[in-house]
Amino acid sequence: MSSEKTDTRTRLLRATLDLLEASQGQGAGGEVRMSDIAKRAGISRQGLYLHFATRAELLIATTFYVDELKGSEQRLAASRAATSGLARLDAFIEAWGGYIPEIYPMARALLAMRDSDEAAAAAWDQRMQDMREGCEAAVEALARDGRLASDQSPRQATDLLWTMLSVRNWEQLTRQCGWSNDAYVAALKSMARRVFVAGD
Repeated sequence: MSSEKTDTRTRLLRATLDLLEASQGQGAGGEVRMSDIAKRAGISRQGLYLHFATRAELLIATTFYVDELKGSEQRLAASRAATSGLARLDAFIEAWGGYIPEIYPMARALLAMRDSDEAAAAAWDQRMQDMREGCEAAVEALARDGRLASDQSPRQATDLLWTMLSVRNWEQLTRQCGWSNDAYVAALKSMARRVFVAGD
């Protein structure tokens, strides 16, 4: 890929992110259109489609662009390097809980559009599926150690952890209830230990 093509792609991703963040919480009326993105990036609408064939493809790419900007791989390093299931569970909750405030403006925009916008729904669902895989890896590490609570199957535990760590729950506790992010992370770690870890 040429440098010029890479720069144009990055401009498109940056423009999409900027417009998503500006439209957050506006619902269907806040839909970010391809023409708006192209204008913001300073290229033609046709030029945009040379880089991204569909709006869904662009929005999904933007979520990965945010991961790159915010260093999601580095944030997950401690979880992936953990030598026990309990350490992996704690580290994953810390990483994700610390990451939500970073991605919240984009997440809020996609969630607001999700019910009426298939492309936004696809982008959000892809991102949440990736997060679910992190939950699954933590649960599987607990199971390998023989530390997964006896009343939890790996599938059920993954489903529950994924739900506990949802952006909507974070939003409720920090935005509606006024919790600090540190309090949120500490409470989620404590609750996860009680629910998922045998003999803890």
